[in-house]
Amino acid sequence: MMSFPHRLLCLSLAPGVAWAAVLHVGPGKEHATLRGALNAAGAGDTITVHSGTYREGALLVDKPIQLVGEDWPVLDGEGKYQIVTITAAGVEMSGFEVRNGGAGSLEDVAGIKVSGTRQAVVRNNRVRNCNFGIYVSKANECRILDNDVLGVQGGAHESGNAIHLWSCENITVTGNKVHDHRDGIYLEFASHSVIEHNLVGDNLRYGLHYMFSHESTFRHNRFERNGAGVAVMYTRKVDMSFNHFGDNWGSSAYGLMLKDMSDGRIIGNSFVRNSIAIAMHGSNRMEIEHNLFSGNGWAIQIQRSSSNNNYRSNNFSGNSFDIAADGELDNNRFEKNYWDKYEGYDLNRDGTGDVPYRPVSLYAVVVGRIPPSVLLLRSPIVHLLDQAEKAFPSITPERVVDDAPVMRPHPADTRMANDQTEKP
Repeated sequence: MMSFPHRLLCLSLAPGVAWAAVLHVGPGKEHATLRGALNAAGAGDTITVHSGTYREGALLVDKPIQLVGEDWPVLDGEGKYQIVTITAAGVEMSGFEVRNGGAGSLEDVAGIKVSGTRQAVVRNNRVRNCNFGIYVSKANECRILDNDVLGVQGGAHESGNAIHLWSCENITVTGNKVHDHRDGIYLEFASHSVIEHNLVGDNLRYGLHYMFSHESTFRHNRFERNGAGVAVMYTRKVDMSFNHFGDNWGSSAYGLMLKDMSDGRIIGNSFVRNSIAIAMHGSNRMEIEHNLFSGNGWAIQIQRSSSNNNYRSNNFSGNSFDIAADGELDNNRFEKNYWDKYEGYDLNRDGTGDVPYRPVSLYAVVVGRIPPSVLLLRSPIVHLLDQAEKAFPSITPERVVDDAPVMRPHPADTRMANDQTEKP
């Protein structure tokens, strides 16, 4: 029988069998430049880049290799180049600082671009001062994990998006920190994707923006201090669970905006201190359950074009207005919600109010029609108006009613609170 060392020798000499190599890049290493190591590497090899600053223009990774940075080597685009482009399947890139990318008027230039491939992993990198941070285009089954992407302070109007997905399938974006870009995370034609455990703040436009990206999920994220929190547009079957939407203030700011959205779930989220927590435009068959609405200007604004939506077991507390509607709403059902403005009673002590609650106040209708009247928000006349409307209802929508309001807030769902301990 052939001994083990002889078997290894035969395998190493056999046709088509190759051993993965580790190539080192840096001062005093076998390769002085990353470009030279990329040219020398074979499929399956690992390139380890040691600490230093590398100004090598546009780098192409067209082989299935691992790129590993040690002690945060810097890839500097000098404001001219798309710094790293990945086109091979199965590439992994981690541990780099990618900074000072270029910009283009005819194409989207990124710090790291993954294009036309599958199963690429971009993990634990720092991206600084790039037009688009990480850009995934026409790719499948890729993962964008634990990166820190920072644009220009204040989010310049001409900047691109921090993490941009276009024409993709089955992309996972997890554990990233995203700040100071146009949109934090953007998806267009990027279905079956999962966005989770990300910290997204201080972006100029949206924290997260969906366009035509069906059957996707975003959960356990924090969206704070963005121009607007999240927009889901022209999309169906999105699961929105256990996220935090906070401090999105402005004349047109909201925590979550739904436009032409259908068959989605909004479960267990917290909406705290937003101008508008949820704005619904032409959105149908939505399940809105077990959410917290606290300290918002408007908790939910609903256009009459939105129908067949269910609002169950939510907590409404400390909002200036709980519900705003521009008319009667067809088949929108409110059930077992807690309303801190409810003044009913519970004679049989079953925890449910004996009197239905109409969450659209007369003053909310007045403000919707005459916006400057919001200046009277703390005036005693507002209370008198609402009491008169309760006695002789005439203007507020009759079918917007919770027939079974609960007397005490629903217990908090700790899945969101326990999972989001760090803030952006």
